[in-house]
Amino acid sequence: MILDPNKVYIFDTTLRDGEQVPGCQLDTDQKIVIAKALELLGVDVIEAGFPISSPGDFQSVVELSKAIKNPTICALTRAIKGDIDVAAESLKYAKHPRIHTGIGSSDMHIKYKFNSTREKILERAVEAVKYAKKFVEDVEFYAEDAGRADNEFLAQMIEAVIAAGATVVNIPDTNGYCMPDQYGSKILYLKENVKNIDQAIISVHCHNDLGLATANSIAGVVNGARQIECTINGIGERAGNTALEEVSMILKTHSLGLHTGINSKHFTEISGMVSRMMHMPVQPNKAIVGKNAFAHSSGIHQDGFLKHRENYEIINPEDVGLNSADIILTARSGRHALKHHLERLDYDIEKINIDDIYERFLVLADEKKDITDDDLLFLMSNGETESYKNGYKLNLLQVVCGDLEKPTATIKLQYNNEEKEAKAEGNGPVDATINAIVSIIDKDITLKEFTIQAMHGGSDDVSKVNMKVDYQGKSFVGFGFSTDIVKASANAYLDAINKFL
Repeated sequence: MILDPNKVYIFDTTLRDGEQVPGCQLDTDQKIVIAKALELLGVDVIEAGFPISSPGDFQSVVELSKAIKNPTICALTRAIKGDIDVAAESLKYAKHPRIHTGIGSSDMHIKYKFNSTREKILERAVEAVKYAKKFVEDVEFYAEDAGRADNEFLAQMIEAVIAAGATVVNIPDTNGYCMPDQYGSKILYLKENVKNIDQAIISVHCHNDLGLATANSIAGVVNGARQIECTINGIGERAGNTALEEVSMILKTHSLGLHTGINSKHFTEISGMVSRMMHMPVQPNKAIVGKNAFAHSSGIHQDGFLKHRENYEIINPEDVGLNSADIILTARSGRHALKHHLERLDYDIEKINIDDIYERFLVLADEKKDITDDDLLFLMSNGETESYKNGYKLNLLQVVCGDLEKPTATIKLQYNNEEKEAKAEGNGPVDATINAIVSIIDKDITLKEFTIQAMHGGSDDVSKVNMKVDYQGKSFVGFGFSTDIVKASANAYLDAINKFL
């Protein structure tokens, strides 16, 4: 039955089990968008819906069947002929259709949900599979609440439905009850005690009520299962389902001799898509796709990470669609992290008085908690102290301008403990200031870009100025901050110049 014994098939139920979460309902067009993203991700099976449940669900399965080419399209049913009839009708356009039917297998479900007996439940299971087999070749059977089912009876049920034509047998831990060793042992028991088990794929469908869905799913495949049923971001009924991104990256990271067809580089994109469309924010510390999954804020961790990434990362962020890990600057960050960010902003560490910057950084970090790029640029352009060793420092700036005045700037620059003064005119106060600076520095510098923006808003706000200059065929970007736009411009220009001197 299994063409590649080491492949784990990924069965995504984001659009069925995931959509059962209150407030997460999608229309057909939204489902098609997500389904196409799942196809690009490389999932093997898309459970498109529960067609008998509503006309909208029926139509969604119909339209997804038309839109999706490669993955199997699966429709859920109960072990009821009417459900199976509707599912078969909804799948008539599917290139690879599958009917997913089943019934409870635990004594609790048999007694309290179905008010029946093991014998009658077994008959219904076999009958449902045989009936579904009349419409499609690919029939999956789910033994609901298998996690709490008696293993001997469960094995009897699985053997019977495989004999009836089931190609996949789903062993759900419906209530998220099992421990990993318990669930893994259940899968192994079926492998060893179901005579015809080699004629079907064993599938695991685990819920996260005790936070064990991912662990149980991995325990299942280690013990012989070859399909994992899961959702993007782990969304789903109650505490959710197994997270697709988690099991995929576990199989990719660990040497278990197993693999999937998943292209993990799409995880970040599809995680955000599902979160937005289903109005389900991803918790920051969520494995793989949480915003803090690749963020480092502890100074000790940052230092170790910057020395060798694998000290504190077991996954490359690029492997899940992120450009890089985040080194978050806080009051707990050390000099190594600060240097890293300054170098990222094109500052030459050898020219910087890092001790001075670090002391002022700690004061600001205590006040602001998290430090942004703009905060660092402000620190570097602050004229209270010299950011650069032997760099140009603005000691004086005076500008005269107005309707009847030709804009004129007088400046004093300090360089190598020597102060020089210059005066120049321009077509505006900023132009006059730049001309005065150039007359002192006396180098062939070309201003390529000049932008001004308010940091927060308001006439008394701090202005941020970005300048890009070209010098000897290379570009350098400078930043300046001040409530005075002209002074911010002067600081930005000097910041760029100090980077190449």
